[in-house]
Amino acid sequence: MAWDLTTAKSHLNAWLTAELQVSSGQSYTIGSRSLTRANLSEISERIKFWQNEVKKLSNGRRGARVMRVVPRD
Repeated sequence: MAWDLTTAKSHLNAWLTAELQVSSGQSYTIGSRSLTRANLSEISERIKFWQNEVKKLSNGRRGARVMRVVPRD
């Protein structure tokens, strides 16, 4: 999937916010209702992914660089 730098930064910020919310409390219960947030290790993986995407897009690269070499005698 292709996205632009602005979208990648937006996703990175969302995952960083999620990490802050999970660090303040993994789960809690109010009365008969309970909330359990996502696993911190999964959030860390997504943060690394989006950091790499932002880095790639900031450098102007969209994929692997391909070079062709022609051997000569």
